[in-house]
Amino acid sequence: MRRASGRAVLGCRGAPDLREVSSLQGAVGRGYYRGTHGVIVVYDVTSAESFVNVKRWLHEINQNCDDVCRILVGNKNDDPERKVVETEDAYKFAGQMGIQLFETSAKENVNVEEMFNCITELVLRAKKDNLAKQQQQQQNDVVKLTKNSKRKKRCC
Repeated sequence: MRRASGRAVLGCRGAPDLREVSSLQGAVGRGYYRGTHGVIVVYDVTSAESFVNVKRWLHEINQNCDDVCRILVGNKNDDPERKVVETEDAYKFAGQMGIQLFETSAKENVNVEEMFNCITELVLRAKKDNLAKQQQQQQNDVVKLTKNSKRKKRCC
């Protein structure tokens, strides 16, 4: 059976890791998401049911990931006759959730590379920002010792 929708989890421990969390598998544990930096939530534009599941998937991601980049992808956007999830509705939902939307066709290779470039840029930007925050925090935590030129008199 070919899966048309689900969640892809992008981890970056060493080499990039892309795992699929299918809608057929149900909820997965927090441990599965450990080390996740980016999530691609994919629904099938020809299935209203898969689009309805997106909200639940995003909730699960929020519950299991501390800080993660997310994008929403409407796949199978190559057959206008079968399309049931309207682009306008998907953009409105993505805006409410604060994530970017891509409508793609894996079959015709439309918008696929742009989508992967986007999630990669989001993850790299977030990692860079987190590193800068850590460095700033380390600088704030440093105690500076300076040699005082004035000597205090000793007692006794």
